[in-house]
Amino acid sequence: MNWRTAIGDPVYRAYAAIVIGLLLVSGAALAGVTRGLRRDVGKVWTIWRSWLVMAPLGLIVVGLGRGATIAGVTLLGVFGFKEFARATGVYRDWWMTGIVYLAIVAVGAAAGSPDYDAGGRRPGWLDLLETMPIYAVVLFLLTPLVRDRTAGQLQTVALATLGFLLTGWTLGHLGFLTNAAHPYGYIAFVIFAVEVTDISAYLCGRALGSRRFRRNISPNKTWGGALGALVVGMTLPWALGFSFPPAFDWRAKVLAGLIVGVGGQVGDLTISLIKRDLGVKDMGATIPGHGGILDRIDSLIIVSPLFLRLVNWFEPLR
Repeated sequence: MNWRTAIGDPVYRAYAAIVIGLLLVSGAALAGVTRGLRRDVGKVWTIWRSWLVMAPLGLIVVGLGRGATIAGVTLLGVFGFKEFARATGVYRDWWMTGIVYLAIVAVGAAAGSPDYDAGGRRPGWLDLLETMPIYAVVLFLLTPLVRDRTAGQLQTVALATLGFLLTGWTLGHLGFLTNAAHPYGYIAFVIFAVEVTDISAYLCGRALGSRRFRRNISPNKTWGGALGALVVGMTLPWALGFSFPPAFDWRAKVLAGLIVGVGGQVGDLTISLIKRDLGVKDMGATIPGHGGILDRIDSLIIVSPLFLRLVNWFEPLR
């Protein structure tokens, strides 16, 4: 992966055209609603302007190549954990926070490291990525032992482990997809499909009734939205079939649809559960109209590891 191959890759160019086209069409539609119907859609404009920055930035990072993509995903994990740590109070323990940051960087290093096996040198240390939680938990447990502390350490270690898994380790699988034989299609599909499914859940929820899906965890989510997102998620692997190689047959597409349609919503609800328990609306305020980084990428925390294993099943990464 590098910027030359990205420019020459038809899948990358197709997604760039789709994203730019959607931004232009949605912007024109919002302008028409604002001027023609004279409705106040200021909040929607804020969300659109954020996408106007995020979408091209994502395309540029992926287009720059393997190293830039892995570094970008690692930074998302670091800042996602920062929001988690501030919201849960782990941030007060700078030692533990620093160790988690190091563990997240180590995940990125595993994705970008050379891997040696019987077939020769392959990029990406998949075995290390998969076992990283074991080493991370050992480091988290060693931290209070080295400092000879007991008060509150069980909670701190537990929250550090959860934060690392939700941000650094799960997102690290997205970065590891750069080592696949068809990286642009896989990465672009996962990110695009998850975001489209997320938007579909909102629109279908508004259009198909108000029966609550999980009243206590996420009061705004409805059964109509959940079913609509599932249908869209199951449709996207066929609609975006150009993303995949021939080995990615109908079985893989069915599983990919389930991973996106169900996994994305589970990830979203997981972060909502944490927020409701903490009594906060958003995990941060980094992205205008969206909340924090973790609020924007929550649907990827379940999808990324499951999709990587799906890819590895149908088209082995080593």
